[in-house]
Amino acid sequence: MEATQSFRIAAIEAGFVVVNQSPDGTVYWLKKTAQQFGVVTHESLCIDRLTNSATVYWTTAPGKLNSKTFRGVPALQEWLNLGPEAIAQH
Repeated sequence: MEATQSFRIAAIEAGFVVVNQSPDGTVYWLKKTAQQFGVVTHESLCIDRLTNSATVYWTTAPGKLNSKTFRGVPALQEWLNLGPEAIAQH
């Protein structure tokens, strides 16, 4: 299975929805908003077919943007399954 499709399936299983994609299918943008223990996180995920990677971007405080890039689907799945409280600590 193509890495792009595997990343996309993992993200959708974690609650992300596809919001945009490039016309040639090389880049997908997905989005998710989560709240737990009063902490709201806004997460975006960019899947890039050219680099075979997925980068998660999230905010936990006004003006604070964080990101983490994954080259493998298992590492992305493990990180996404940590939940919003763990993401806030990354």
